[in-house]
Amino acid sequence: MGGPQSLFRALWRMLSKEVKEHVGTDQFGNKYYCIPQYTNWRGQTIREKRIIEAAKRNEIEYEVGDIPTEWEAWIRRKRNTPPTMEEILQNEKYREEMKMKSKDFYEKEKLPSKETSEELLPPPVQIQIKGHASAPHFGKEEPSATPTSTGKAFQPGSWMPQEGKSHNP
Repeated sequence: MGGPQSLFRALWRMLSKEVKEHVGTDQFGNKYYCIPQYTNWRGQTIREKRIIEAAKRNEIEYEVGDIPTEWEAWIRRKRNTPPTMEEILQNEKYREEMKMKSKDFYEKEKLPSKETSEELLPPPVQIQIKGHASAPHFGKEEPSATPTSTGKAFQPGSWMPQEGKSHNP
């Protein structure tokens, strides 16, 4: 993959005014380059390019974490300035501290074992629901066998509306 293709790229850079500037190298040996914005031979403005030259040439050899987060943010234009080695090391130290703190927190806040949870919690209350809330016997012990309706004993004309409360205006 190296010979003719790299020769063609070098020739293209010379003809197209691409100037590759070395920006930095990370702790894994990856090199980062920037090609500043330029105008090509047709008068088109070509925007800035950010390139990584991998230490491991095969894509298969790469794993998560082989490119530091700060450099990846620079490559993807999430940040304008390339990271410094001090910044990368400081962030790495901070990440390790957070891992240790979260590990300690989860160990302290672990759920209690089955034996201790049985001692701490009261047994669940057994609730037996009888009937439906709209039923006339809801909340009573048992529905009575005798009906509670006054339908058979009702006499027409025995009920009179209360005075002062009129339903019709």
